[in-house]
Amino acid sequence: MMTRFMFVLMMLLGAVGLLAGGNGRAQTVPPAPAVIILDIKGGIGPATADYVRRGLEDAATAGAPAVILRIDTPGGLDTAMRDIIKAILASPVPVIGYVAPSGARAASAGTYIMYATHIAAMAPGTDLGAATPVSIGGSEPSTPAMPFGGGSDKKDGAKDGAAKPETPAGHPTMRDKAVSEAIAYIRSLAELRGRNADWAEQAVRRAASLSAAKALKEGVIDLIAPDIPSLLAAIDGRTVTAAGTTRTLHIRGMGTVTAAPDWRSELLGVITDPNVAYILMIVGIYGIIFEFYHPGLVLPGTVGAISLLLALYAFNVLPINYVGLGLILLGTALMVAEAFVPSFGALGIGGIAAFVFGSVMLMDADVPGFHVYMPMIAAIATVSAALFLFVGVMVMRVRRRAVVSGPEEMIGLPGEVVSWSGRTGRVRAHGEIWQARADNTFSPGNRVRVRQRDGLVLLVEPEPQER
Repeated sequence: MMTRFMFVLMMLLGAVGLLAGGNGRAQTVPPAPAVIILDIKGGIGPATADYVRRGLEDAATAGAPAVILRIDTPGGLDTAMRDIIKAILASPVPVIGYVAPSGARAASAGTYIMYATHIAAMAPGTDLGAATPVSIGGSEPSTPAMPFGGGSDKKDGAKDGAAKPETPAGHPTMRDKAVSEAIAYIRSLAELRGRNADWAEQAVRRAASLSAAKALKEGVIDLIAPDIPSLLAAIDGRTVTAAGTTRTLHIRGMGTVTAAPDWRSELLGVITDPNVAYILMIVGIYGIIFEFYHPGLVLPGTVGAISLLLALYAFNVLPINYVGLGLILLGTALMVAEAFVPSFGALGIGGIAAFVFGSVMLMDADVPGFHVYMPMIAAIATVSAALFLFVGVMVMRVRRRAVVSGPEEMIGLPGEVVSWSGRTGRVRAHGEIWQARADNTFSPGNRVRVRQRDGLVLLVEPEPQER
């Protein structure tokens, strides 16, 4: 059994290695000085944060003159965004934020990252903004927000000089608190880099967005560049302060190296995808259930344990709702119980409902790319229901079958009297001679039927006569 276990474990580790891509570190930096390019594409999550952090560390170790964060993102998780910003602020290597190529965007979390970089640039045809925290809901703040950069304090229809009536302030909601904290955070980044803090507040409070040209005009970015060589030429000679050290950039015409994610970041990106984590959890639960019902198979238990551990790791870094996770586990338990408890479908229907509601509630964030797809939930719920319905039907069929082993097997079998005296005697049944007793008297050769078994004695009765 141990040999089979080790074989399965080695096969799984090999598959994970192939999935991860094979190389153990990010692309190495050549001996000649080169500007390192790190790509932030798609939703920003734990894998992105790990990739950027490690990329900045490798660039500092290699003595790179600068790092370009090439950004094209719809946003992401707050925790991952803050990890990236912390890495940028602590980096001794100047970090250049660059929204590219044309058509790219730095929305939501991408806007905060752009404000944190030492130099912010955009390609033509790009945009940034819409930085309102969306994971806290889509309703408007409880108190109306006035436009920035002016605006009248007079109430509509009020005469000049009349004071605006005060509106009673309601109790701050969780959304109000989150928006206020996000505003303070992005304003602090704007003040640190000397960029437009008022527009940054608009981007959070009102989900404002800007094109590249307007962002340059408003002082949100430092320049517009159509490509990397133009960007390097435009910022050559600029002075920036990175990790307390003032540096002058001399990077015109310098070569660039795009650092690819290493196997660790690739693997982290795979297992922290909410849909992959969800599937790993389902595979883990079912694998362990099947192993308990069929001890010694090894494969279901091994695959289930590894899948469940990977899913739990992913859930540890993803914003999950533990009520949703509990409903999924409860739903699975109810569907399993339906196969063994005669509830006439009540447990099964309740289990499916709990499973679906828990799956919908599982991800506690309304962030693009960080939710479980409804078609997947519907497919897994349907397959689970069909599986346990099939198991339940098979169990009911087995229960209705005649017993073919054990003491109960003898009940109802025909027999023949070998000898009889009074109320006791011997009969031949099931190819064997048994001690027997009955309320009747018999003669040798009479046909009888086994009514009950008491230890090694059969209780018999006359066999019914056919009509």
